[in-house]
Amino acid sequence: MATSLQTLTSNFAAPTDWRAPLIQEVRRGLARRPLSLAPWLLYDGAGSRLFDRITTLPEYYPTRTERAILTRNVNSILAAVLPRASQPLRIIELGAGSADKTGILLDAALRAKAGVHYRPLDVSAEALHAARRSIERLYPGVRVEPSVVNYVTNPPRLQPFPGNTLVLYLGSSIANFPPEEARAILRNASSQMRPRDAFLLGVDLVKDESTLVAAYDDRAGVTAAFNLNVLHRLNRELGADFDVDGFRHRAEWNAGKSRIEMHLESTRDQQASIPAAAMQLHIVKGETIHTESSYKFTDGSVKSLLQDAGLALSRLWKDEAGRYAVALAYPETIRS
Repeated sequence: MATSLQTLTSNFAAPTDWRAPLIQEVRRGLARRPLSLAPWLLYDGAGSRLFDRITTLPEYYPTRTERAILTRNVNSILAAVLPRASQPLRIIELGAGSADKTGILLDAALRAKAGVHYRPLDVSAEALHAARRSIERLYPGVRVEPSVVNYVTNPPRLQPFPGNTLVLYLGSSIANFPPEEARAILRNASSQMRPRDAFLLGVDLVKDESTLVAAYDDRAGVTAAFNLNVLHRLNRELGADFDVDGFRHRAEWNAGKSRIEMHLESTRDQQASIPAAAMQLHIVKGETIHTESSYKFTDGSVKSLLQDAGLALSRLWKDEAGRYAVALAYPETIRS
């Protein structure tokens, strides 16, 4: 079967129309109780910049821990998907953002003298522009083809490629989706992969509650600004009139569902109008808008998630403290 995760926009500079899916999501999430918004709404230009700041905070361990795991195991990762140095390698990254950690893999692939094609996919054009500039400056031998796309609502298709493909989904981004949606995202990729293709997945692991909550409610208030920015986005893009000062950020651990939840809590009774979505909201004091969940995994739940998506776990690398893991998997129907 020809490898196919094709990007959906061939011209990176072409604008993507987010207004229709934005309105659709607002109508879906704010027309019923409990109120909610999909996490992809958090990642406009301002949100992506704030998230990049979050990854540098002392409380936010996942980014630096994942980077250390990748650095320590990069040769093993590449050996799993690049058996011959002369063979071209395609790296497709879902939710690439600034692609900061991806450079570890790109650099190692170039040193192995492989022809490297890198296709980052993300909802933020601003983040992809920055990633492209950085990668082309640091790794001029890499062919970079970014695409602005919501890979959740518009699952990508892979184009035929003469070498092997490594699909990346790092930063524990898969944890932002309910289990069935997470499986669907992984299943879409696994169903298109060839025998020597591989999937590399970063996942945050279950640990003590205080460490988990602190990572999503930092003392500097950056995560709070990131969460509140979604209301600024609705005001800016849909003409809404949310009083952002009338909400506060709240992060809490839901042990029953093994996830951190982010909410925006109304600090008073208030009204909000969203003209573009033809909506009027009455929100009472203490009511929340659920904006993001971040599921935390065990070894067993990682294996089950991959298996349910048609992927067979091959390796699971962790940091010394067992806080985070990077999983390498292959299409199960091929490797079993």
